[in-house]
Amino acid sequence: MTSPTTSAFALPGTLSAKADPALIAGDERHLTAVAETLRRSIAELSERLDAERRRPGGSGEEALNRDLEIHRLSARLRTLRRFGLDLCLGRIVAADDPEPVYVGRLGLTDSTGRRLLLDWRSPAAEPFFGATHAHPMGLISRRRYRWTRGRITDYWDEVFTPEGLEGHAALDDQSAFIASLGSNRSARMRDVLGTIQADQDAIIRAGSQGALVVDGGPGTGKTVVALHRTAYLLYADPRLGHDRGGVLFVGPHEPYLAYVSDVLPGLGEDGVRTCTLRDLVPVGAAAPAENDPEVARLKASRTWCARSRPPSGSTRSRPAGA
Repeated sequence: MTSPTTSAFALPGTLSAKADPALIAGDERHLTAVAETLRRSIAELSERLDAERRRPGGSGEEALNRDLEIHRLSARLRTLRRFGLDLCLGRIVAADDPEPVYVGRLGLTDSTGRRLLLDWRSPAAEPFFGATHAHPMGLISRRRYRWTRGRITDYWDEVFTPEGLEGHAALDDQSAFIASLGSNRSARMRDVLGTIQADQDAIIRAGSQGALVVDGGPGTGKTVVALHRTAYLLYADPRLGHDRGGVLFVGPHEPYLAYVSDVLPGLGEDGVRTCTLRDLVPVGAAAPAENDPEVARLKASRTWCARSRPPSGSTRSRPAGA
């Protein structure tokens, strides 16, 4: 993690114009506060976790509550240790408030209650992903960072109104998304969250009533959208989380599920359960005989296949590539 005496920016010489203090001094101050708060939070969580583990377990509901608290503290601590300053994805500036709002993989507040990072799944963060020049969603500018080993090695500003230029924007001929296409893509998809596009974000934040079908060919971003939607629903859907329910992510094989399990913690969730179809339905010698003749007839009929298709009212969306 970057120390308070180390700049969060490590811009190469070819981007010296972007290193102008007028462009990045505000970010430097804010990210220094983020770094200090992260260190404090990790230290406090570690102390609380140690105290909970030393506390007598008790019995019944008392023991259950203690275990749940240990699980919650452990999950939060793992997430904070997984990332450093690269918890921060970028910032937005609204037309009705000149103070930048910084968007993160998680929400973060300092000891005084000042919001340092806005969770990417919150409604207030939606313009960071969804704003376009046709529909700026109240923004005058947006900045996205590129992180390399815990330092910012590039950033991109998008200006939606003439007022945005007054906020010391650094304009170039690349957006964060176009630049990401020319970079080496990590097999673990660590930085995809920073390049989610407006049409993808619309699918991720779509309502959860009924079926949502995301249809597209290989490489169109279906897995990207599915993983982000999983994290979003766990955060935003009142029927999920806090012992009310969860998410089961079904994949085709174990290597795919290992990939999913690695990505989701980076989106703020590590409690998603995963399995393959083989785990759900016994096959071969392990498959029990179906004792109900009517059920056996239905499973063997073409009607079953027809009923397995998405209902006519399902939403079908084709996301942009990611």
